[in-house]
Amino acid sequence: MSIVKLDLSDDLTAFVDRQVAEHGYKSAADYLSDLVSKQRDLEILRGKLLKGANSGPGPEADGVWFAELKQQAER
Repeated sequence: MSIVKLDLSDDLTAFVDRQVAEHGYKSAADYLSDLVSKQRDLEILRGKLLKGANSGPGPEADGVWFAELKQQAER
């Protein structure tokens, strides 16, 4: 684990302190770690969504497709 030192303005420090108190974090470090983790997860999700959007059309979701999906789910 690495240590990162941050210098925040007084208004940002106050904001972080409020977030810690209002959302039950143990410390500002826990809040900031959670914030960074959520941003990382968001970027991973965004990448997957863009990959899917750029992959072209998938199979047609017709009656046959749904019947096969139902059979798979029943197994």
